Amino acid sequence: MKKIDGKSGQANQLIMLMVMMFVMMFIFGDPDISKWIAISLNSVFYPIVGFDGKYPILTIIFAGIIVVSLSSLLNNFFADWKKMGEMQEFTRAFQKEMASARKSNDKNRVNKLMKIQPEIMGRQMDAQSGMMKPMLFLFIFVVPIFMWLRFFLGGLSYYYFTLPWEQGVSLFYKPFLMQSWLLLYMTFSIILGQIIRSGLKWISWSNWWQNIKKKIKPSRK
Repeated sequence: MKKIDGKSGQANQLIMLMVMMFVMMFIFGDPDISKWIAISLNSVFYPIVGFDGKYPILTIIFAGIIVVSLSSLLNNFFADWKKMGEMQEFTRAFQKEMASARKSNDKNRVNKLMKIQPEIMGRQMDAQSGMMKPMLFLFIFVVPIFMWLRFFLGGLSYYYFTLPWEQGVSLFYKPFLMQSWLLLYMTFSIILGQIIRSGLKWISWSNWWQNIKKKIKPSRK
């Protein structure tokens, strides 16, 4: 029953995530709803990271800091890094054993390993299921920040920045598949996100964080 319930819970989380993605795509694509959300958030974010519209690059950076910090904290709260680390080591050992059995052409050992492979995949999904929970919260909090950032940058009178190799680059110029402001945001967020998540992952292995997590989310017995 626990395995069935676990799979059912994972399926429900996936369905909720897909529904949330569809709803957010609809909201993000509707100009009226998107504008209303952006205007509502403007009274909050403009005084904090707007800088009176004088430093749009700083606004992009600080908006990225807010989003990355929020996503990293949520991810660290729900994810069980110890369980995921143990599962990665177990999977690595299983793959090594499978490769050795196939290399030696030991069909009996390969068949035995193949029989336990579905169980290993189930344990992998169970270890990764905690990663899906923060996604639901991120779509609620993060996507509106994108809406505000797009609204904010669109209202600037001067939206150019300078690069070492070029001057007067528009924030809305598309060098690749995305506009320059989004490319800057993604580049900064990826780098900062790796640093913050690595630090939080290291902290999450400590008994201090495990005790705090138990107090916030008491385990059911």
